[in-house]
Amino acid sequence: MENTIERASLTGTVKAWVQLSRPPFHTVGVFPFVLGTLLAWRLDNVFNLPLFILGTVAVVFIMLATYYGGEYSDVMEDRLSASMDRNAFSGGTQVIIKDRLPRQYPHVASYVALGLTVITGLIIQFKYDTGPLTIPLGVIGILSGFFYSMMPVRWVTRGVGEMLIGFCYGWLPVAVAYYLQTGRIHSVIHFMSIPIACTIFNVILINEFPDHPADLIARKSNLVVRFGKEKSAVLYIVMHLIGIAGYVVSVTRGLPASALIYYAPVAAVSLWLCIMMGAKKYTNKKLLETMCALTIVTNLGSALAYILALAFMRP
Repeated sequence: MENTIERASLTGTVKAWVQLSRPPFHTVGVFPFVLGTLLAWRLDNVFNLPLFILGTVAVVFIMLATYYGGEYSDVMEDRLSASMDRNAFSGGTQVIIKDRLPRQYPHVASYVALGLTVITGLIIQFKYDTGPLTIPLGVIGILSGFFYSMMPVRWVTRGVGEMLIGFCYGWLPVAVAYYLQTGRIHSVIHFMSIPIACTIFNVILINEFPDHPADLIARKSNLVVRFGKEKSAVLYIVMHLIGIAGYVVSVTRGLPASALIYYAPVAAVSLWLCIMMGAKKYTNKKLLETMCALTIVTNLGSALAYILALAFMRP
């Protein structure tokens, strides 16, 4: 009987940690990193497998540090959100709120993940001599991600958190992946990162809609709290349109035209989301949840369309 209880307890703890770590959401960081690596292979005929693996590990570690820090720091608003308009994409994982793990666990884990990020970055720099920008770019990612929710900076309450996420999940992983392989940053990256950055910005923005009542009470001054839902809806639409335009422009900068074919369904979803936002369908709780899910699809789809186009590009 005791063994059964212990196994059940262990299983519950493991499941709680997996939920807290949000494995599906690691794709939003890993896909752009894969894209930058693939770009280096296609444009420069360079691929260093150990660097790719270490770089991917570093990306995952900094995402873990960010996610754990958010769970620890957002307890008040997550508890409020659970009793208000929360959906599957807002209010955190609720692992701490439901007492499945003590609150201090993700706090400690965030620092452990941060330390592992630093160690991995130093190995990349000093073992493989990847260039002078490796550490500065890594520091930017660490400071932006770790302090997104964590004090004393807490970017999310300063009106710049969403923009930093757009940068760190858009331009940064593509540029860093390419830089680690080649020692330089290709100009096309500046354009192809636009749709990825705009859509991940929108992922964060739309997830703030269901959290809005809780964030107001908790005085979490993110963009939706600052602007209100109507103005934030306009911002959401503008970002999607910029993302679509950026994708088209990036193809004119030397990427295979097939990228537009792969991207067409993503653009269609983006335009539908713009129409829904313009019609204020975010007031419908069930439809808002669908819109949150599809916004993630546009982000992953933007990166995946590039990946497919490069993977099947003729030499």
